[in-house]
Amino acid sequence: MQRTEIDPWGWAAPLGYSQAVAAGGTVHVAGQTAVDGEGAPQHPDDMRAQMALVLDNLDAVLAGAGAGWGDVVRLGVYATDVDAAFGAWDLLGARLGGTKPAITLLGVARLARPELLIEIEATAMLA
Repeated sequence: MQRTEIDPWGWAAPLGYSQAVAAGGTVHVAGQTAVDGEGAPQHPDDMRAQMALVLDNLDAVLAGAGAGWGDVVRLGVYATDVDAAFGAWDLLGARLGGTKPAITLLGVARLARPELLIEIEATAMLA
């Protein structure tokens, strides 16, 4: 089986992982957070701004795999404040359009960096 690693920014590989791996027609996207192209956290204490950047980062990783939001079949959402995440949920809905993937939302105590409030992982199917 052919395996393709996707890392649009290049900062994940030295840490020992890929932003996504495409194999067998499936794209497995690692949890995306509100970080810039260097991997530095952005928008501390602003769930809405973090959600927007997480979605932008998901866009970039999906595009790097030749996929888009219409190909997403599953999302895992991890938030340090579930109510605040729901307050920014319309941003996710706008990206999904009419696509309705299976979604799990979990409240967590913290993410990899304490300033991060939300993380979203995805699974997409390529035609």
